[in-house]
Amino acid sequence: MDDRMLRRRVYGADHEDPDPGPRPGHTYGELVGGPLDGLLLDITGWSAPQLDEEARLPTEIGRYGAGGRAHYRRRAGDPGHWDWTGDSR
Repeated sequence: MDDRMLRRRVYGADHEDPDPGPRPGHTYGELVGGPLDGLLLDITGWSAPQLDEEARLPTEIGRYGAGGRAHYRRRAGDPGHWDWTGDSR
């Protein structure tokens, strides 16, 4: 991992965690666009079918607020990035 990735926040990390960044030995995808833009998604241990599915991530900062989800799909040809596809309840 390069220095830029080490300073990034991982989706789902506790806001009070003094080290909310990536952990050694884990695999991450960068969330691009939408309410979670710039966060890292820990995809360690995900199967190939799981990686091909859309990730529906709970978030309070999306279009629908508390109880809403932001949807991200792995970018074709660039699996290190997950593009925002919209929000849902």
